[in-house]
Order: sequence, then C-alpha cells, then structure tokens
Amino acid sequence: MNGFDEQTVLDIRQADQSDLPALIELYQHLAEGDEKPHLELAHGVFERFRAYSGSMIVIGLADGVLATSCTLVVIPNLTRGGRSYGLIENVVTHRSFRNRGFGKQILQHAADAAWKANCYKVMLMTGSKRREVLDFYLAAGFEQSKTGFQMRRLAARTET
Repeated sequence: MNGFDEQTVLDIRQADQSDLPALIELYQHLAEGDEKPHLELAHGVFERFRAYSGSMIVIGLADGVLATSCTLVVIPNLTRGGRSYGLIENVVTHRSFRNRGFGKQILQHAADAAWKANCYKVMLMTGSKRREVLDFYLAAGFEQSKTGFQMRRLAARTET
C-alpha cells in the first residue's frame, strides 16, 4: 500500500510557479526518463503559457502531494460561430495514486473549464494503444471519434 487513504479527497486547482518542481517530477510518470527542463526555463515557459486566455495546467493534490495533472489549451477559432475549442495534453497520474478516480476528476475539471471558456468541444490524443488507457479515456467521457496525425521535428544535432 502507498500509505494514502483510499478515500482521500482530491484538491484541484490551477498550477502556479511554486508547483513547477513537483510538476516536473510528476511528468516522469508520464514519460519516464524524459528530459527535464531546468527550473529557470520552466518558469519562463510557464509564464508564456499563462498568456493563453482560458488555458491552464490543472493539478490535483491528495493529502498535499501532487497526484495528477493535465494541461488545457483554449484555442481561438473562426468556425463554429467563433467559439474556441479545448485541447487537453499531458494527462498524468502518479503511479501511487492510480485507479482511484483522480485522473477522471482532473479531466472533468479541465472539461468544465473549457465549457466555461465557451469551447464547443474538448479533445485529446494519446499515443498509447494499451486497452486500459483507451478504456480510461472512454470512461472519463471522451469518445474515440477522429483520426490523429502528427509531425515531429527531429532534434537538432550538435557538432563536437
């Protein structure tokens, strides 16, 4: 057991600058071994992110410990009567807090914020093909209805 009560209430709020060290560590549960940004860089990125109206990094704390998070970006749009749409990314729950409904709660909070920002839809993509991950998103109220494509920029090589 992880030492946390199964009935722990999740305290959900928007992240602020002081949450960045814990958030960077939580992201290791999303992509283990992923390169961590230096804290100074993270502070600058966070401030640029906050410039997007309606957008937020949502965090959930269980007994004061950062347990789960997701990012909501509200994107202006000229279709659908000018209504924005929401994009959710970086959905992660610390391994010690999984299977307790915290991920669903954080996603619902982000979706509610998108509706409050007058978004006409909220979407997310996952690279996972694992059935339990796909079932999680379905159980959280999302439907698998579109085909996603992406293009990634290859990391620049440095000459030595």
